[in-house]
Amino acid sequence: MKLSLLTCLLLLSSYQLAFPIPSGHANQVGNLEKLIRSQRSGVNHAKLFDIGSEDDNAFSSVYVGSQDGSMEADKIDALPGQPAEGNDFNQYGGYVTVDPNAGRALFYYFVESPQNSSTKPLVLWLNGGPGCSSLGYGAMEELGPFRVNHDGKTLFRNDFAWNNEANVLFLESPAGVGFSYSNTSTDYKVGDNRTARDTYTFLVNWLERFPQYKISNFFITGESYAGHYAPQLAYTILSQNKVANRTNINLKGIAIGNAYVDYVTRNLGRFDYLWTHALNSDETNAGIHKHCHFTVDDDDTCRKYTEQSDNEYGNIEKYNIYNRLCNISSESKSAASTGSVNDFDPCSDNYVQTYLNLEEVQAALHVKPTTWSACSHRIGWTDPPMTVLPIIQELIASGITLWLYSGDTDAVVPVTSTRYAINTLNLTIESAWRPWYCDEEVGGYVVGYKGLTFATVRGAGHQVPSYQPERALTLFSYFLHGTLPPSGP
Repeated sequence: MKLSLLTCLLLLSSYQLAFPIPSGHANQVGNLEKLIRSQRSGVNHAKLFDIGSEDDNAFSSVYVGSQDGSMEADKIDALPGQPAEGNDFNQYGGYVTVDPNAGRALFYYFVESPQNSSTKPLVLWLNGGPGCSSLGYGAMEELGPFRVNHDGKTLFRNDFAWNNEANVLFLESPAGVGFSYSNTSTDYKVGDNRTARDTYTFLVNWLERFPQYKISNFFITGESYAGHYAPQLAYTILSQNKVANRTNINLKGIAIGNAYVDYVTRNLGRFDYLWTHALNSDETNAGIHKHCHFTVDDDDTCRKYTEQSDNEYGNIEKYNIYNRLCNISSESKSAASTGSVNDFDPCSDNYVQTYLNLEEVQAALHVKPTTWSACSHRIGWTDPPMTVLPIIQELIASGITLWLYSGDTDAVVPVTSTRYAINTLNLTIESAWRPWYCDEEVGGYVVGYKGLTFATVRGAGHQVPSYQPERALTLFSYFLHGTLPPSGP
């Protein structure tokens, strides 16, 4: 697999961006929009994704440590507040060292399937940000087996958890996110290249810890800035599989929701989405189309119209434009009440924050006592390329399964952005656009290209499994089986 295509398609020269992750109530959208604003202002230029580019680690070797006894030590008997019906599968949590010299270790949470786990595939889930937690979002608010009740102390079961179909591994990455850490402060200046290498090193060591999954079919899934993480990790795995005496990871495919894959098409698609959903005026949209090209050459007139766009849509939930905001009245529910997986609570971030900072929860997860937050304020992002579409083209050529899916009520990386990005690839349509069904209703729409499937999830926001858990599980199941979701009820 050569890098020549990457070189010719990246448009801008490179230098580094110091990207501090905000503290406080930071979230995936806040981190992503801060990074994109820095790209819009010209602070960050594209940099070639190259897993061997940094001086501190040329990736000439991969650290593999002894994992004797670690799997048994990581076993979680039960999480505090776990419901009685949540004991039908095994769950594990702990650290995997990826650089012993730096003292860098990544935290994982792993849930096996309740049925036939030995024959089910292994799936890695990655949340984006960059700098946000796959434990706090993916596991506790989206596709994991449990969600947190309003009291911040107890859990309720997610009947549409993805471990119904696979063994699911949630990784907090890079170091500095969630419970993952480093003893070397300079490690918190990080970016796409280091994240891909560390995640690969994590997987090699994790498979030594859980050797029964070495031969399993392996899939990478995620959302948002995982539009960078997942293709880059897939590319790294395919490259390293060709190196003699390296662990062969049986990568079969990747699926990314509301994926940030390209700077230009994301921005164009976002502003068109805002206009077509009655959130922006005709004048603002016309001004953006006239004056903005989404390069470092965009002038003050472009910035005036983009700021006008932000002001026009007001205080709404950009994750899901039709969802209610978290406020005092919605958060002050009875502590004895139980949440519903079919009615996503907009205050869930607060419940998860409280739960994962309980002393007994951290002890059960086998982590060092610390202050956990959903998105890190410690790290700086150094090398995000403006596009990963060239890598996606390389992955299409490799023959692995590749799905992009979009919740259609997300205004951050909306369905229009993904469609514009795919259109730049000029792929041949093999299965025409059509509805797909879940529970006798239209679950969304799907189109099959040569080498890539694009699907929407009707009524879902940025975090698709949060808002439409049953539809998300249906789509996930068909992705694993390599077939398009059903065309009729």
